[in-house]
Amino acid sequence: MDALTPPVLRGPTVTLRLLSLDDAGALAAAAAESRDQYGFTRVPDGVEDARRYIEGALAERETRGRLPFATLWNGGLVGSTSYLGAERWRWPAGSPHQRSDRPDVVEIGATWLAASAQRTRCNTEAKLLMLAHAFDVWQVHRVSLKTDARNAKSRRAIERLGACFEGVRRADMPGQDGSVRDSAFYSIVRAEWPDVRTALEAALAG
Repeated sequence: MDALTPPVLRGPTVTLRLLSLDDAGALAAAAAESRDQYGFTRVPDGVEDARRYIEGALAERETRGRLPFATLWNGGLVGSTSYLGAERWRWPAGSPHQRSDRPDVVEIGATWLAASAQRTRCNTEAKLLMLAHAFDVWQVHRVSLKTDARNAKSRRAIERLGACFEGVRRADMPGQDGSVRDSAFYSIVRAEWPDVRTALEAALAG
């Protein structure tokens, strides 16, 4: 689909804005805090790799419906996340669901955080911002999330969001370690969103 207009999403402590080549240095610094948790995730290593990472992510705006964000937490850049695979469906003629200016479904993924932002409110707040924009502004029918089936930490984080486990797709894509990766798929659909939002807001308040 055509490239979406990138929103700027702001919460109490998190801001998500379009990733820029100017972010290469800060992105590399965030990734360098500790790389212990990045075995299953593509995370840039060094400034030049960060620049290539950003260039690739921005190129996928046109080809794969991606919107890559810089994740800012308390003003500092601590990682990245993306909307992926934004799709507009082909509806029957005259359908009231027909739309041309926003996606019908979208995925949230390519998420990683610096070590200092892990196990904090940062990811929960960022996901709430992204889910709210997808369901309330774009009015999507489904938000998908997926991770390497071996990544137990990521799977628990997705489940804590309230996403429904759909199953494992075998031989889904290349793994970060060079293997053929099986992916665990999750989703949240529109009817589930009010309860998911309430639970995430309660988690942040607590």
